[in-house]
Amino acid sequence: MKQRHEFHVDSTRYLDEQGKPLDDLPAQASDIERVLGAYRNMVLTRTFDAKAIALQRTGKCGTYPSVLGHEVISTSIGQSLAPSDVFVPYYRDQAAHILRGVSLCELLLYWGGDERGSAWKHCPEDLPIAVPIATQCCHAVGVASAIRIRDEARAVVCCVGDGGTSKGDFLESINLAGAWHLPVVFVVINNQWAISTPRSVQSGAETLAQKAIGVGLPGHIVDGNDYFATIEALDTALERARGGKGGSIIEAVTYRLGDHTTADDATRYRTAEALKKAWEADGIKRLQNYLHQNGLWDADKEQTLQAECRSTVDAAVEAYLATEPEPPTAMLDYLFESLPASLKQQRERLAGKSDGGES
Repeated sequence: MKQRHEFHVDSTRYLDEQGKPLDDLPAQASDIERVLGAYRNMVLTRTFDAKAIALQRTGKCGTYPSVLGHEVISTSIGQSLAPSDVFVPYYRDQAAHILRGVSLCELLLYWGGDERGSAWKHCPEDLPIAVPIATQCCHAVGVASAIRIRDEARAVVCCVGDGGTSKGDFLESINLAGAWHLPVVFVVINNQWAISTPRSVQSGAETLAQKAIGVGLPGHIVDGNDYFATIEALDTALERARGGKGGSIIEAVTYRLGDHTTADDATRYRTAEALKKAWEADGIKRLQNYLHQNGLWDADKEQTLQAECRSTVDAAVEAYLATEPEPPTAMLDYLFESLPASLKQQRERLAGKSDGGES
């Protein structure tokens, strides 16, 4: 006897590249204040992004990963998360951090190499920015396990790039999420590039969302430049997780419009034509067009918003540059609960230097 097992992955898109609806919009579109808030956050994030790159280029900030092309996805994550939820980010989630209450100064401190940039005042249970690839997925299922054991109506969102889905950390984590029925939503941000490795050679799978099938999780694909498709998927997945129905995998498809980081030169491995085409699908412009077409936005409001964003970012930069650096001993103070003897000796020497003593 033969038996056929059939599985599928849905894909959602509501707006075309010009911001015109392709179908009836989801319920999220009726919350105008939320939609306008999303647009404002995207513009603020892009303004901050440009300033952070400028700071790095002038030696005032460390290596920095641009968020260009990710603003819609990250903003949707920030809006969908409840205050009691836990966010497990990777390194290109600035828009979500801002909505979670992380200050722009804290973000600059982090990318400037100051550990105080990870001690977020307003969302202390969110995990720090993860630069290693996919290791945060393991942490996410650990947090989700604790939530399930405590029987709390909370959820976890974990972000990972398309390249991260090829790592064992991701695959083992989603398997555990499915087997243990954990309240965790994995958002795979498919920006087409894992540094210089294109999506086409990363995986033989037609989609990345279909990796959910093998571990018993629902998988869903959204146009990551379409705010309405992305926010709807996240709202649905998080409601499901908080309600005890388990986790999900969302593949949000976009394009990395900038270099991988300020240490990268993407012109060496991608064409100007491909980048130009990707800019034509920019999610911020798409939402702006939608707002204009529906009488919710105009040139005067845009000019005011741009000025407000520049002022906010400039104030954050001033605060960041005015922050007194920590003493040299700080490089050892966040490593262990109790320093081993060898590091204690190093710390004592560093303390002597910072106090004006001899080395």
